Amino acid sequence: MGKMKFSIMTAILVILFANVIAMGQERTVGLFINEDDAYVGYTLFSPMSYPVTYLIDNNGLLINSWQSDYRPAMMAYVLESGNLLRTGKHPGNPEFALEGGAGGYLQEFEWDGTLVWNFLYSDSLRCPHHDIEPLPNGNLLVIAWEYKSAAEAIAAGRNPNLLGQGKLWPEHIIEVQPDGQTGAIIVWEWHMWDHLIQDYDSTRANYGIVEDHPELMDINFAYNNRADWNHFNSIDYNQALDQILISAHAPSEILIIDHSTTTAEAAGHTGGIYGKGGDFLYRWGNPRVYRAGHESDRKLFRQHDARWIEPGHPGAGNILIFNNGNDRPGGNYSSVDEIVPPIDSSGNYYLAPDSAYGPEDPVWVYTAENPTDFYAQNLCGAHRLPNGNTLITNGRTGSFFEITPQDSLVWLYVNPVISFGPVYQGDPPLNNYVFWVTRYTPDYPGFDGQDMTPGDPIELYPTDIYGTKDMIPGMFTLSQNYPNPFNASTTIEFRLRSPQYVKLAVYDLLGRENQVLMAKEKQAGFHRVTFDPSGLSSGIYFYRLQAGDISKTKRMIILK
Repeated sequence: MGKMKFSIMTAILVILFANVIAMGQERTVGLFINEDDAYVGYTLFSPMSYPVTYLIDNNGLLINSWQSDYRPAMMAYVLESGNLLRTGKHPGNPEFALEGGAGGYLQEFEWDGTLVWNFLYSDSLRCPHHDIEPLPNGNLLVIAWEYKSAAEAIAAGRNPNLLGQGKLWPEHIIEVQPDGQTGAIIVWEWHMWDHLIQDYDSTRANYGIVEDHPELMDINFAYNNRADWNHFNSIDYNQALDQILISAHAPSEILIIDHSTTTAEAAGHTGGIYGKGGDFLYRWGNPRVYRAGHESDRKLFRQHDARWIEPGHPGAGNILIFNNGNDRPGGNYSSVDEIVPPIDSSGNYYLAPDSAYGPEDPVWVYTAENPTDFYAQNLCGAHRLPNGNTLITNGRTGSFFEITPQDSLVWLYVNPVISFGPVYQGDPPLNNYVFWVTRYTPDYPGFDGQDMTPGDPIELYPTDIYGTKDMIPGMFTLSQNYPNPFNASTTIEFRLRSPQYVKLAVYDLLGRENQVLMAKEKQAGFHRVTFDPSGLSSGIYFYRLQAGDISKTKRMIILK
């Protein structure tokens, strides 16, 4: 097994500490690195807290954007038609809306931003979430929760002590055919509820010997007692095999099912080209779930973004997984794992008697040189590029970086968009989360006939009005605190161009508010605030002045 090593801390230090000057500003967002070895293409991303999806080139310049009325939930894709397919968060579903990744809307926009399809699949009994998958026939696969009451769960064999929320949300998958501007036809579906096993209660449904049925899910294997029992967070489709790959976050497994079945066959245990109906064809990551191993045999730790490497790419047919690393032995750290599934030429997966599905180890692993330097507890993804490079998303920091097979960092971009839109270059991008990103080839059919002329960077660059680079037009200036670094106290100064209600607060590196220094109406003119850091430990902090929808943030260092 080859193990690639690259120090993510290097990239973090570049972002936080290096004085890279661009247009008179310290660079904190946008493009940092674009080497000749980077794969030239177009990168699509959707900031999680903002309803705009962006397509950029390798220089970090805007190619196109699409405005929605809804924040993403969580993914978007450019179709071969050139239209954008995206999910939208429906805030009005009281059962599911507060759960991470919850969606509701499935939307399609033309290249010019015209909304041409807006289908709502959300009510008190169901809700799509996290990911979708466009299919070659123009349909799309959608993962979604469905509601089951405590009585239904217990009748299916669930241990009542594992119903901490008094309900279950097992997963289902639908294949949707758009119909008109707001409609859709569900042409195929699969439900986890049809593929259960349990050995808790012989008087209830699904009773059997768990270890004898690796093709089924143990309804009583529970990471926690939450209703979101499976928590699928990605879905991928293999056209050559007609199979669906799912990342099941809660049990720390990837699952593969047959898509060639009818809906009736998908509800049973026979049928389809592989003869197993809707049962699992393959699973990997945590054999303890199906009683084929112990905790020490576990390979995945709350992973995201499982996908096949595409034909024509190095490693084609292998599976790439962002292994987040929650509760990993030896400490929490993230990796990107590439595995070779034990599959034959007919698309069947080998399982030795009384054993777990292979492989024993990934064929390739990416970690930081010091593994614990790179850890993202949720979000994130990775995919192989045509030249053999791998594009990795650290969703927690909103950073996208590309590494070569020779262990070189060749492209690095930091999402400059937060909840109120693009930030100014020089501001730290607090809470600029992104689920994961996709890069498209220059000859992708969806770009045929489109205007691919690069525009401006997405991030903003302040206008020099008062002879200072820090002026935000029409609002205020914010000076660098002094002294900096400091111990006992420091002074923060700002100037308002007009009377404003302002908030001045201090934040840590994770964007958590530590202290509010001011929150009141202030007159136009010069203002000075003294900050006493009592109660805060040494480290890097940020102070942000906000007036209306505009804010300005600067970095300060406390040394004690």
